[in-house]
Amino acid sequence: MSTTPPVLAAELAQAWADIQRHHTELPDLAAPESLIGESSSACGHELSFERLLHEAVHGIAAARGVRDTSRAGRYHNRRFLAIAEELGLDHPEEPHPSSGFSLVTLTPEAKRRYRPTIERLQRALKAHTAATATDTARSFRGPAARHGSSGGGVRVKAVCDCGRNVRVVPSVLAQAPIMCGGCGKPFRIPEVVGAGVG
Repeated sequence: MSTTPPVLAAELAQAWADIQRHHTELPDLAAPESLIGESSSACGHELSFERLLHEAVHGIAAARGVRDTSRAGRYHNRRFLAIAEELGLDHPEEPHPSSGFSLVTLTPEAKRRYRPTIERLQRALKAHTAATATDTARSFRGPAARHGSSGGGVRVKAVCDCGRNVRVVPSVLAQAPIMCGGCGKPFRIPEVVGAGVG
């Protein structure tokens, strides 16, 4: 069985809708495919239902106008934790020094409530992983793979021909060009040159 990103995106959208049934103030997920292949050390690396529920906490915080993180989104504060608990997520007593309450886990009650959703999403993720593992070395994986970053929260330097530079998540730059306000040309990630190349 082969799963393509659009199929996985549809499964993510369905899982999000399942969460919305229990939490009606949760906004719609505009781009489920944006979660595929993205990672952030503050929000957890692996795409799973638990991570999706974590993102839903951020969605409800945004809908309520609650600032649930600081330090460029890395530190998840007690307001994040309060909403996380409403959605069926729990965290150990002490916050992590750099990420706060970000590493939340599903409560037993939430596991029971979302069991069919979790199982369906796990099957889709497994099929997606199997389908993408058969890619050849010639497949284009975008700037994130070329530069060794996860494509999530890791920012790299993008440069413009006029000498200006910005820090950007590679996957964001891959979506569409970011134009320099000084000269009007696009920023680009410089090619990495190997040390032994002559």
